[in-house]
Amino acid sequence: MNNPKKIVLIDYGMGNTWSVISAIKYLGFDCELSNSIEKISNADYIILPGVGSFKKGIQNLKDLGLFTLLKNKKFLKDKKILGICLGFQLLGISSTEEGYENGLNLIPLKVDKFKFNVNDLKIPHIGFNSVHFHSKDKLFLGLKNESDFYFVHSYRFRYDSLQGFIAYCNYGEKFIAAYHKDNIYGTQFHPEKSQNNGLILLKNFFEI
Repeated sequence: MNNPKKIVLIDYGMGNTWSVISAIKYLGFDCELSNSIEKISNADYIILPGVGSFKKGIQNLKDLGLFTLLKNKKFLKDKKILGICLGFQLLGISSTEEGYENGLNLIPLKVDKFKFNVNDLKIPHIGFNSVHFHSKDKLFLGLKNESDFYFVHSYRFRYDSLQGFIAYCNYGEKFIAAYHKDNIYGTQFHPEKSQNNGLILLKNFFEI
């Protein structure tokens, strides 16, 4: 019998943890909510969730002694990390408009706020929207191109040329909806609030 997967959801005070835990447990996986360096170090899968301010999120990680740990690519090389919403943004270089603060720099892009002049589009972007991907990635196995996922955000990574798998969404402009390179994964949408499509994606992540 294989050892169970060790999944840790990082508890750093930035919201939406229980909905993520509920989705993971619904799928039949055990998950621990923790900010313990020891428990995170022993995890196979790390999830960095979050809703709110980039600056506050980074400061909380620093206060808990987790910022340096998560920046360490050598530490992460035997693990898989999934950033969700704010957690995804924290994997970037920095946020340009929320008070300058360095991110974890695991994704080589900066986060900035939606800027467009489209009268019927409001910020924040809230609700279900189609996600587009040109090639199959294990994260999206069993999902059709243009599947719907749930978003709630005002900031995003611009759709840009990056190495790795990129999925995008259109909301006044293209922005990055999901990313994967090596052991780094991220979704701007909330899989835990995306009904069956989100559950499929989370299950895929834990089976990679």
